[in-house]
Amino acid sequence: MNESRRNALVAALAWRLRHRGNWSGETHIQKATYLLQYLTGTPLGFRFILYKHGPFSFELRDALSSMRADGILDLELQPYPYGPSLVVPDNQRARVEANYPNALKKYAGELDDVADWVSNKNVSTLEQLATALYVTLEGDGGASVSERATQITVLKPHVSEPEAKWAINELDKKRSQFQDPEV
Repeated sequence: MNESRRNALVAALAWRLRHRGNWSGETHIQKATYLLQYLTGTPLGFRFILYKHGPFSFELRDALSSMRADGILDLELQPYPYGPSLVVPDNQRARVEANYPNALKKYAGELDDVADWVSNKNVSTLEQLATALYVTLEGDGGASVSERATQITVLKPHVSEPEAKWAINELDKKRSQFQDPEV
């Protein structure tokens, strides 16, 4: 997927998150993009590593900066102690939709599914869910909930075992929905 089309999908995801009442700070967009790419199979092509607060892409960070420079995203400052939100101005949303209608239509379901699933979740919950997917994809595909939860708590000591098990169970439910949309 070329960079412009990929940025259009990221902008569409950011808009959907914000439209659903999400904070849509960079961390939210990072985790939502990771889930969009690896949970739904949307071929964005970002490389992610496990970082301080779960999967993180330096390429995505650069893309978000580029999108800000191009005016596709704006920073909306929030009162202390909160960080800024990334928002898509209405005129840019219309431009992106006009320039990339096929890509946006092709992945609309995936964008909506991920935005619906994560929009009401806070950063720590998104970290848990994204890390659960990371552990699931990077580890032994047949690992049990308990084994994967233990991997999460080793990688992220601040995540409790009950939180890790909850995240694995939530992820597994969502993965089964994407594998069998009738569920």
